[in-house]
Amino acid sequence: MNGTLSPYARAMGIEIEEAADGCAPVLSLAFRHELEGRPTAWHGGAIAGLLETACFAALRDRLAAEGRGARMKPINVTVQYLSAGRTQASFALGRVVRLGRRSANVTAEAWQDDPARPIATAVMNIMLVADG
Repeated sequence: MNGTLSPYARAMGIEIEEAADGCAPVLSLAFRHELEGRPTAWHGGAIAGLLETACFAALRDRLAAEGRGARMKPINVTVQYLSAGRTQASFALGRVVRLGRRSANVTAEAWQDDPARPIATAVMNIMLVADG
């Protein structure tokens, strides 16, 4: 299943934790020293990368469910950091808010112990370019 993740996501170590039918996949990223920002905390870029990947994964699943193929190009991404990520695994889940013919609006949340207590959230706008 990791074949559906981008080379960047695979290089980061992001994995698909679970993907139930009809639901966007939950992604996970194990903590390792290379992802550390200040001592004992995640680097913000690693969290942003996890959130961006969750947005793309949710959109990819939605497009597949609708039988659509499209190349996805990021327009913008805004990340809100809510608390420091501790040195443990982090998880993320994206949600498609709006899907049009040429663009999509997607949100994502990242958490560690409890999905109800996110450590960061993201809003992303993505351009869709039809295949073929």
